[in-house]
Amino acid sequence: MGSLFDFFHKKDAPERDGYIPASEHPLDREIDALYGMLADILGSDRLVIKAGKMDSMRFMRSPLRGERVLALERIILENPTIEHIPTDAEIPKLLTELSERIADLMARRSLEDKIEKKIAEKLEENHQDYVKDIRMQVLEEERPQDESPQAKLRREALEKMDKVKLTQSVMELLRPKSLEEIVGQPRAVRSLLAKLSSPYPQHLILYGPPGIGKTTAARLVLEQAKKVALSPFAEDAPFVETDGTTLRWDPRDMTNPLIGSVHDPIYQGARRDLADVGVPEPKPGLVTDAHGGVLFIDEIGEMDVMLQNKLLKVLEDKRAYFESTYYDPADPKVPPYIKKLFDEGAPADFVLIGATTREARDISPALRSRCAEIYFEPLTPAHIVRIVENAAKKLDAALADGVAALISDYTVEGRKAINLLADAYSFALERAQESGSGFVVIGKDDVYEVAQVSRLYQYIKDRSSEKPEIGHVFGLGVSGYLGSVIEIEAVAFPAHEKGKGAVRFNETAGSMAKDSVFNAASVVRRVTGLELSDYDLHINVVGGGNIDGPSAGVAILSAVTSALTGRPLRQDVAVTGEISLYGQVRPVGGVFEKAYGAKQAGMKTMIIPEENKKDIPEGHLGLDVRPVETAEEAFRLLFADGWTDTERKDANGNG
Repeated sequence: MGSLFDFFHKKDAPERDGYIPASEHPLDREIDALYGMLADILGSDRLVIKAGKMDSMRFMRSPLRGERVLALERIILENPTIEHIPTDAEIPKLLTELSERIADLMARRSLEDKIEKKIAEKLEENHQDYVKDIRMQVLEEERPQDESPQAKLRREALEKMDKVKLTQSVMELLRPKSLEEIVGQPRAVRSLLAKLSSPYPQHLILYGPPGIGKTTAARLVLEQAKKVALSPFAEDAPFVETDGTTLRWDPRDMTNPLIGSVHDPIYQGARRDLADVGVPEPKPGLVTDAHGGVLFIDEIGEMDVMLQNKLLKVLEDKRAYFESTYYDPADPKVPPYIKKLFDEGAPADFVLIGATTREARDISPALRSRCAEIYFEPLTPAHIVRIVENAAKKLDAALADGVAALISDYTVEGRKAINLLADAYSFALERAQESGSGFVVIGKDDVYEVAQVSRLYQYIKDRSSEKPEIGHVFGLGVSGYLGSVIEIEAVAFPAHEKGKGAVRFNETAGSMAKDSVFNAASVVRRVTGLELSDYDLHINVVGGGNIDGPSAGVAILSAVTSALTGRPLRQDVAVTGEISLYGQVRPVGGVFEKAYGAKQAGMKTMIIPEENKKDIPEGHLGLDVRPVETAEEAFRLLFADGWTDTERKDANGNG
């Protein structure tokens, strides 16, 4: 093989005068050897290119030894500005330095080759590991995953626990199984069924006290609505139940069981196949689970306001939409179903039924405007008796005389009545097993024992009486959905000094009740001719309760008038109504609920303002409901011996 000099000079260089062939001088051989090493390190093509960049091609082709060394120097040192052509005396030292530089290049080239080789090996190893992971993932998807011994033991322990079953929950056993078993709510159930069975079902809010069957009624009405031909509900329409007290809005939107949320691939643990490629995973919520059916939210009034607003958005759109900064619609790695959820949202076309024990004013106006409202009625003692008797039949137990009525004295809630019966049943069952009779009879002693252990007191007391009393009257109040009677009593004594009498009234009764006293003073003077300033008058609200509102005006007026005139009032009559300065009876709120309070207290007659007449259906709860317009009309019903137009004259002692 010829020298590199021969390659450049003999083959490519043109013939010219003064051409001197390469000699066999040791320096020439050393120079050729260095060129050969460069060719091995860089390659012939790259050497030529580099020589061109360093402006050394003409020197490489030169027959002069010094110029060829200059070309070597420029190429190795990568400096085209070197101009000095070494002499034969300088060449040996320069070749030694260039040889060392070439040795460094060869060592670096060898090291780079080793590193490149290791990189290639590492890439191949990683590639094989990746292929292995993919292969294992495919195998796991194709066949059940083998359990570790520890996991197998835990699974077997869970399966063993599943086989252990206690007795059925009492509430589940005694829960109504048909609409006919729901006691005391015929109008509410009928309205609920009409609104759900329509081809255009409405969102609903159910109001009422706790434990009266709102949830059960909603569930059973849906089952009934599925059977109606025009109903939009399919046979498999879901009834998804949740509680508003457990639903909280997360401002970060990381968790939202109601609307749904997105699990990002970094912090929240999306599925592994999604996390590996950085794709967020949408998690549809209860609104999507309820698609095509009913979403029932108990205690909807307890929900966070922001969450209520988000729910309203879903009701309008009939879809739940998802957002995530990790979602890239152009990413080809996003599965089609995830892309569909982000782009189109999850379906959420359902009927919302919210139940609450709060009053309507406590519910969001925006939510109320989108829902029809149905009021469930408080239960009377008669309703509680029926519920207890029906539950006793399901327990296959007999009730001693008066047991059902006794339970009705302790509660106005159907759920609590059933719990009380179940506890009493346990005592009776133990007694039956000890005696060996096997026949369970629940007695009053069983109920009393439960009441004592649970620290219960009788909720309902019959306060009515056939005997009239002076200065004592029953007013009516309401708290939430439950009415109650308010005992008001008054006593009057002649003042020690005429015109300097004093009026005392409960401090806790409230400012509006005190205003009713002053209004009553004006009316008393008009209807009796008596001056309150001539008497020391003491008015008392028995129990020290607060009267929130003017509805006790007629009751206070009646008690004061009775105390001043010494004429007795009936004790089987309850009255509600605001009194004006001119003796007019003004309308009040909560009349429907107050009727339950009057009935539970054993009242026969209920006096209401004339303008509230339409608030109570005729014959409601078997009460004799009497609307009045003036104080005199109320007096004719309240006073035991009636009231006539001559009463004012008689009261003055001039009759």
